[in-house]
Amino acid sequence: MIDQPDLEQEKLPTTYLNYIDGVWQASGTGRLLRNVNPADTRETVGFVQESDAEDVNAAVRAAKQTFGAWKRLSGMQRAAYLIKAADLLDERKADIAQTMTREMGKTYAEAFAETARGTAILRYYAGEGLRKTGDVIPSGESTNLLFTTRVPLGVVGVITPWNFPVAIPLWKLVPALVYGNTVVLKPAAETGITAAKIVEAFADAGFPPGVINMVTGSGTGVGQALVEHPDVQAITFTGSNNVGKRIGISALSRGAKVQLEMGGKNPVIVTEHADLDQAAELTIAGAMRSTGQKCTATSRVIVLSRIYEPFLERLVERIKRIKIGNGMDADTWMGPLAGKAQLERVLGFIQKGKEEGARLLIGGGQPQGECFANGYFVEPTLFDEVRSEMTIAQEEIFGPVLVLMKADTLKEAIQLANDVRFGLSASLFSKNLSETMIFIQEIEAGLVRINGESAGVELQAPFGGMKQSSSHSREQGQAAIEFFTAVKTVTMSG
Repeated sequence: MIDQPDLEQEKLPTTYLNYIDGVWQASGTGRLLRNVNPADTRETVGFVQESDAEDVNAAVRAAKQTFGAWKRLSGMQRAAYLIKAADLLDERKADIAQTMTREMGKTYAEAFAETARGTAILRYYAGEGLRKTGDVIPSGESTNLLFTTRVPLGVVGVITPWNFPVAIPLWKLVPALVYGNTVVLKPAAETGITAAKIVEAFADAGFPPGVINMVTGSGTGVGQALVEHPDVQAITFTGSNNVGKRIGISALSRGAKVQLEMGGKNPVIVTEHADLDQAAELTIAGAMRSTGQKCTATSRVIVLSRIYEPFLERLVERIKRIKIGNGMDADTWMGPLAGKAQLERVLGFIQKGKEEGARLLIGGGQPQGECFANGYFVEPTLFDEVRSEMTIAQEEIFGPVLVLMKADTLKEAIQLANDVRFGLSASLFSKNLSETMIFIQEIEAGLVRINGESAGVELQAPFGGMKQSSSHSREQGQAAIEFFTAVKTVTMSG
């Protein structure tokens, strides 16, 4: 949650600055945004800069000026900086995780694991600095040497969301840097403090001024200026479909390279050959962890008719056990939503589900009690009797809301699973090899899981969706080189 602070009426916590050309500096606007704890909005976590196009111009100018020197370093030299940053991030992971929990609400255990994953991302891409960047190709002329090499793009604009404020910025920033680009990061303002602590690790690792820059602020004030800047050669974005489409149109219209990772409406299919206890446990984890605020979160469960009732009973029983609370409490399983707008969005979808005739089985409101009074909490929610055309079966809710649908056959279940405009992640629970192979072949999703929750991904593997979930590019793993570099074909004649 962010809003404009009244500086005269409250004692200010720490104010975090932009990072431009190796210097921490205030925005030229003189305005700040206040970040509050979504578990208790009476707590101000800190302030970040409300920047504008002039701040973006300064950051891009710095990144452009240092690009030549940075790209001329060897991959091994760039990797050495990443290793230093990884060591510092590892030392500071407890503080960063606590900041993440206080700033956006996910449990401390999840935040700590995400920060540790950030360290692993840095170390993985340090290894990429030693991998090949081209191929030798047989030439039609015996005296020619024909080969390819990869070259960096230039200044890369990185626009990231609030739901994974460590992992997503790093899996974009780090490959961009190791392949020789310079970067301007525009993090979600709601998690701008977490982002600043990540950038501090890069600064303290000794990265040359201008290689990495960070400017905080709104999408219209900062994001749009970054997307439209003529010296930004590429934009990588994770966020909503509506914003992503606007970014894509704007950047492509001026010839910039664009990478978009957007929404999901991720299905789980459960067949008679599933371990029902395993399927129920992992379905709830996929749907409710991080309060459902993951693009890969399980949103729809399609269950074959013959096992529908026993599977439903297992889901309800597990949802009833979920402990809601402040993410810093050790026994909390599910924290608050990230902000007021998120709360209103999720409650609006729940109301829409009831109006359209779905049956609300459990949850659907806000938990009562003093410990919830000042936070953005919502109950884990389960609907059944859901038809595919209903809003809650088609739109990304981004909250702990799960909808159940019934199918008579696997073929019908896959048709229901594919009956959305998204195609990010999908899971099948079955021990039957034939069902598994049919699912893998027919499901329209970029990430396919068998007997696993829909939300799990590994940093060394390509990540991305199909249909309107993605620009059809891939992030993470060795696939990252495809976006952050261009191929140069060279012929040398004797």
